[in-house]
Amino acid sequence: MERPTTSHLFTSLTLGERTLANRVVMAPMTRARTTNAASAPTQIHETYYGQRAGAGMIVSEGLAVSRDAIGGINLPGLFSHEQVAGWSSVTDAVHGTGSALIAQLVHVGAMSHRDLLGGRLPLAPSSINPAGKVSTASGRVSTESPRAMSVDDIERTIADYASAARNAMRAGFDGVEIHAHRGYLISQFANPRSNRRTDGYGGDVKARSRFFLEVVRAVSESIGTGILGIKIAPYWTEGEAHVFDDDSSAAYDYALTEVGKTVSYVHAMAPRTSAWADFVAEDRTALLQRVRSKFDGTVIANGGFNAESAEAVLDAGFADAVSFGLPFVANPDLPRRLALGLPWADPDRSSMYVGGTAGYIDYPTATIADPLAAADH
Repeated sequence: MERPTTSHLFTSLTLGERTLANRVVMAPMTRARTTNAASAPTQIHETYYGQRAGAGMIVSEGLAVSRDAIGGINLPGLFSHEQVAGWSSVTDAVHGTGSALIAQLVHVGAMSHRDLLGGRLPLAPSSINPAGKVSTASGRVSTESPRAMSVDDIERTIADYASAARNAMRAGFDGVEIHAHRGYLISQFANPRSNRRTDGYGGDVKARSRFFLEVVRAVSESIGTGILGIKIAPYWTEGEAHVFDDDSSAAYDYALTEVGKTVSYVHAMAPRTSAWADFVAEDRTALLQRVRSKFDGTVIANGGFNAESAEAVLDAGFADAVSFGLPFVANPDLPRRLALGLPWADPDRSSMYVGGTAGYIDYPTATIADPLAAADH
C-alpha cells in the first residue's frame, strides 16, 4: 500500500476552470513518432500520453499550426480533420486518468527547409538564415535563407494559430500553450538579430512584440474558457543565430506586461547553452523572479529540476508548478516516483527520435516493496 505525500508538489492547483490534482507538469517534448502521411497521432501516442497521466497537467509535444509551420520529419500537426480525430483519442486516454492535457501550438519559421514544405521556402520575419540544422527524409540538413513574410503572410499565420486553437478544443484538449522560444517564429520576431523589418512588426521592442501579442489575442478569442499558456525562454542560447541578450529579451518583458489576464499561465524555461547542458540554478531563479515582476498569474518553472529543487522553488514562491521534460521519457510514473522518493531511470537518448515503440512506450514503471505492508504479515 502506497502512502500519500505531504509535498507541496502534490497539493492541488486551480488553473482556469480546471483544478489540477498536483503541481507536477509534463513539459512538451518532441518525440518524432508521427510516421504517417497525415502527420496524425496513432495508438502509440494514446499509450505514451496515457502512461504519463499521473501528472496534474501534460503539455503535448509541439503541434504544427499549418503545413508551413513544420520543422522536421515525423512531427504532428493540428491543422487537419485526421489530426483532430487522432488527438481526440489521445485526450480521451489522458482524461480517463484525471489529468489535464494542453496542446502546444508551434510554428518554426526559418528553422525549416524546403524539403519539408513541398519545395516552398520557410517563412520568417526577415530573409536571414538561422544557420541551424533540421531533420528531413534525407537526414540532417542545414537551414537556408527563408522568405521574408509579407503582411498578408503574417495575418494568415495568425489565423492559422487561431484555427489550430479551435481544433485543439474540438479534439478535447483542456487548452493550448503557445510556443514562443528556442529560435522559432515568435522568438524570431522578438529578436533583432532575426527581425530586420522596418514596418509595424519590426524595430523597437513594442513592434517586435506585436506578432506575439496578436497571436495571443487571436488564440484567446478562439478557445473560450479553455486554459491559455505561453512558454518562453528569453535567454535560450543555441548557436549564434539564437543568442538572446537584454535587448532581445526586452521584447518578452514587454509582452509579459501586456498579456495580463488574457493568459492563464507562463511556462518559463531556464537558460542553458546546448540541448543536453545542465541548467544553472542561479539563472533559473533569476528568470522566475523576472517573470514574477512582469506577470501576476500562474508561473510554471521548467529547467533541470529534481525533487528537492522543485520543492524549493515552490516553497520560495518563485513558481506555482514545476514541469519536467527529459525525466518523463524514461519514467512514465514520474509523479509516483517523486511522491515516494523512488530513483529515476535514465533515458536512452539514442532512441529519442527514431520512431516506433522502442524508447517510447516500453519504459517500465517502478516497483517497490512496501515495508509496512510486509510487516503486517
